[in-house]
Amino acid sequence: MNFEEYMKERLWPILVETAHALVMYPHHKAYAKEVILNEKPDITPAELAARLKMPLGEALVILYELAGEKDSKNLS
Repeated sequence: MNFEEYMKERLWPILVETAHALVMYPHHKAYAKEVILNEKPDITPAELAARLKMPLGEALVILYELAGEKDSKNLS
């Protein structure tokens, strides 16, 4: 998945800020990292959103941030 297209959008920072403000965001992100990505590393944002019953925008932000964490670990 190429997140650069989403990041070019003017509203991307607002989407990230909104996702971070959601009460369940930290729990969704932790569950996605610890469980879902281990089961299906190539999950799409739409699949993640459906599986956790959350907005697509939240799923986009979670997968973007987790991809960044994975990339930074690979550089270390």
